Amino acid sequence: MTFDLVIRGGTIVDGLGGEPYVGDVAVSGGVIAAVGTVTERGAREIDATGLLVTPGFIDLHTHYDGQAIWSDRLIPSSAHGVTTAIMGNCGVGFAPCRAEDHEVLVDVMAGVEDIPGVVMVDGLPWTWETFPEFLDALDSRPRDIDVAALLPHSPLRVYVMGQRGVDREPATDEDLALMRKLATEAVQVGALGFASSRFTLHKTESGRPIPSYDADRAEIDAIARGVRDGGGGLIQFVPDLVAGDYEPVLRTVFEVAEDVGLPVTFTLAIGNAGEPFFLDALTMVEKTNATGGADGPRVTAQIFPRPIGLVLGLELSGNPFVLYPSYREIAGLPLAEKVAEMRKPEVRERILNDQPASDGHPLMFAAQAWDYMFPMADPPNYEPSPQDSIGARARARGVSPLEEAYDRLLDDDGHAMLLVTLANFRNGNLDTVAELIRRDDVVLGLGDGGAHYGMICDASFPTYMLAHWSRDRASGRLTVAETVRELTSVPARVAGLADRGRIAVGYKADLNVIDHAAVRLHRPVVTHDLPAGGRRLDQRADGYVATIVSGQIIAENGVPTSARPGRLIRGRRPAPAA
Repeated sequence: MTFDLVIRGGTIVDGLGGEPYVGDVAVSGGVIAAVGTVTERGAREIDATGLLVTPGFIDLHTHYDGQAIWSDRLIPSSAHGVTTAIMGNCGVGFAPCRAEDHEVLVDVMAGVEDIPGVVMVDGLPWTWETFPEFLDALDSRPRDIDVAALLPHSPLRVYVMGQRGVDREPATDEDLALMRKLATEAVQVGALGFASSRFTLHKTESGRPIPSYDADRAEIDAIARGVRDGGGGLIQFVPDLVAGDYEPVLRTVFEVAEDVGLPVTFTLAIGNAGEPFFLDALTMVEKTNATGGADGPRVTAQIFPRPIGLVLGLELSGNPFVLYPSYREIAGLPLAEKVAEMRKPEVRERILNDQPASDGHPLMFAAQAWDYMFPMADPPNYEPSPQDSIGARARARGVSPLEEAYDRLLDDDGHAMLLVTLANFRNGNLDTVAELIRRDDVVLGLGDGGAHYGMICDASFPTYMLAHWSRDRASGRLTVAETVRELTSVPARVAGLADRGRIAVGYKADLNVIDHAAVRLHRPVVTHDLPAGGRRLDQRADGYVATIVSGQIIAENGVPTSARPGRLIRGRRPAPAA
């Protein structure tokens, strides 16, 4: 017998948290065919001596709804060991959508997810109207990794209600009945559930709250019942993180989910200071899960394993001066010309003495959070010392924080970047994150791959988990087995994808071969490879010897191959028979 692929002599990390052990993994027909000692040969073999062999990573929270249409590679995610990405999160997406509402959804995605409108106009063929037709469009395109989709609330609302949905009017009984029917249809053809948001900062590019923002309990209930009618699935939800008061809206979602028997995962952010509202949310989670079954928590809080924040720079969507009229005069210049202008003393003085305009992206309030803003080195430090903040550096120099930020943006000939730690950086460190990621009712996510192209590059978080949390951090370190479990079997369980996320016979052959000692994140770089020459941040990593999807190698030593085995996952997947 000859296997398609044999990975020999690696340290197998099973994905369930078990003790790693040395052995072989054989693959045949896209599934794992043998684990342990494999004497038969493989048509292709990988010597994994001294290397980790893990299941492929699963990212619960991405926005590849557009990129999965216009590109056959879901980078950065697939460059960081991710083999399954779930999109449609935050209740935004591109289906269902009538032709007359294309501009509405582009406005929503441009505002909420920082995807330039021209990218979507040029990159999307809009050959669909219904959600089933959108899934068919996804299914027809080859790509490097698997994707799955949640039904997004805002497009559904606009599709059913038209302008009334955009204006956030209450849904009528007829509206609710149609939403329920369409949610049933979406799950029957492959949606993993539905997603919604009540986050204040989720605004359209034109500055309006997103269509789902004011949706009441009856609307959430109708859609959830439609998901149940279609066979069940996950509810993904973003509460109002700015308000901090999780209780009212989460209670509604939790109660609806309990009534209809659906699991929930929601965004949890840890405030850098002030009242620990996240503890109230976790108390609600504990009470809700107290009556749960044996299959794991029905409600999970989804957290990001490093600071939630922004990357600022002269090449990016934001920087501390982006709202200043004097900066706007030169903002459109090529970088070298812009830097040359900013180095002129008279331009520097004019910008530093200017005042920001009131209009702009809702997240730009963070562009002057001086004590939570840090120069970004290579490799980047996502748990920097408070003494390295722009505020602290300015005080040490005896200058204003604005001056320090101005000077640092001109470093590296204007390619410099600043990291703003908006949340999860409580008391100037990640100690609270260290406590939470060990909880059974907490799951990793919020990498936002495919979105925020000019503001973040958080899809690299699996590499950060391997480097920072299971190797480099002095305290609160996770074992490799714990880290891999949080990246594989745990999100697989939450998503309802029981056919992957572990190394065992019969499971999907999505695998990583990793040189753990060599794992390293590089500083993000700006690239222009989106439709219409659109800009995005990319981030490379070292240490990935091979990434494998359905038994095919999609990347070796960081270099992508021509293999495109990724497929659309239609619906929840059962575990393989024993």
